[in-house]
Amino acid sequence: MLRRVINPFLFLPLTLSINSFNVLSSETKNSIDNVLEEKSNITFVDYQEIEKIVLNNQELKSLKNLLTSAGFNLSSQVAQRYPTLDFQANGLPKYVAGKNYSSNSQTLKTSQFSANPSLNIRWDLIDPLRGSEIKIAKENYKIAKNNYEIKKKDLIQEARMRYHKYQKSYQDIKNKKFTLDLSITSLDNAKTKLESGIGTKFEVLEAEAQLSRDQQAVNEKKIEHEINTISLKEILNIKEDFEIHQEQKLVGFWNHRLNKNINEGLDKNLSLKNLILQKSIKKSQANSFVAQNKPNIYISNSLSSTFSKGDSLTTNIDSKKSGSNYTNTISLNFAWRIFDGGQNKNSYNSKIADAEAEKYAYENLKNVLTTSITKAYLNLKLNEEKIISSLKEIKSSKESVRLSRLRYNVGISTLKDVLIRQSELSNATSKNINAIYNYNLNLDELKRLTFLDISESCLGFNNTKLKNTESICNIQR
Repeated sequence: MLRRVINPFLFLPLTLSINSFNVLSSETKNSIDNVLEEKSNITFVDYQEIEKIVLNNQELKSLKNLLTSAGFNLSSQVAQRYPTLDFQANGLPKYVAGKNYSSNSQTLKTSQFSANPSLNIRWDLIDPLRGSEIKIAKENYKIAKNNYEIKKKDLIQEARMRYHKYQKSYQDIKNKKFTLDLSITSLDNAKTKLESGIGTKFEVLEAEAQLSRDQQAVNEKKIEHEINTISLKEILNIKEDFEIHQEQKLVGFWNHRLNKNINEGLDKNLSLKNLILQKSIKKSQANSFVAQNKPNIYISNSLSSTFSKGDSLTTNIDSKKSGSNYTNTISLNFAWRIFDGGQNKNSYNSKIADAEAEKYAYENLKNVLTTSITKAYLNLKLNEEKIISSLKEIKSSKESVRLSRLRYNVGISTLKDVLIRQSELSNATSKNINAIYNYNLNLDELKRLTFLDISESCLGFNNTKLKNTESICNIQR
């Protein structure tokens, strides 16, 4: 009798707490939805168009200007092959006035306007430094061009990664909402059983706790999805809101053998080419130090003239008097630094040592690239298996949820078993979402590392369609 009186008071605070928590959870959910649903102008972004959109990235525009700068520097160095023309004028015009007094002669006066223009032409026939400087400028231009392409490809890969992450977070929301619906059904069933006298309050509390956890999981995934949205907008330099294909799918198939991946990746890698160019630059710099001890031969032509009006150093100034003269000098010139104390020789040895260091950096990068390509390829194959196995797990988990709910409804199982099966289904779906996400990342990584294309159709190594029922080729794209 005492137990019947006390029990309602024991459960009343807990029930009020749960009800208030549900109200708070509902208010939080509405608040989050209101924040996330604020939209302005909408732009549609397609996966295939990411490469074009990335060109608007601010960092890429900065590298584009550096490439332009390197091009102008190359043109500047090439211009050394051509003669130079200098014009000089000492006083244009120049006026001189003065007197020259002497006790033994007459006082002389000067009042004269004059102009002294000159034209100088120089053409270096043999310039030992010119060839090395032009070659260095060409290779620096190639490096700047490669750096632009490297950054562009890195940004494209990063943008595609964020695109896949955006899709993944959308699928995570769908999965958690589906699990939330299952928890709502489980709570309704538990309340119905309690009201009919065949259930327990403990099962209701357990169902409500699971529902709260699932609601929290949905809210977390919504926030994560919004963060991924901001991240994607940032790299694509999009100011307004956008939409993409929300459904997660395989972006393609990889039909290339591992050896081909490695060979193509090493052959076309721009970072490796930059190291080769850096080594060549170091050798050209070394040669330029040697060239400083070689003779420089050039032709020069100097045309100078003088025009004057007035008199200079005369007793009587004739302001109408005028005169002119010119001289033209052509010469073949020779300059040769014979001795510099060994300075250029030591500088040459220093640059040769730097060039040798680039060789080891090249070999190290080759090893790193080989490892990266191999890991990406093996991870791709692993994720292919995970996609197939997770689909099987989803299928069996759905059936387990259905059977456990039937068993619970007829009273031969507990709600705990139903909630466990729900969790297993949610986990299996998450595994599939993650496997597809990682598979797509591996595809993009292999494309970036090997410069090979992702295939639209799934083929074996003998270029024929695979008929294995458990093959990745049978996954819906």
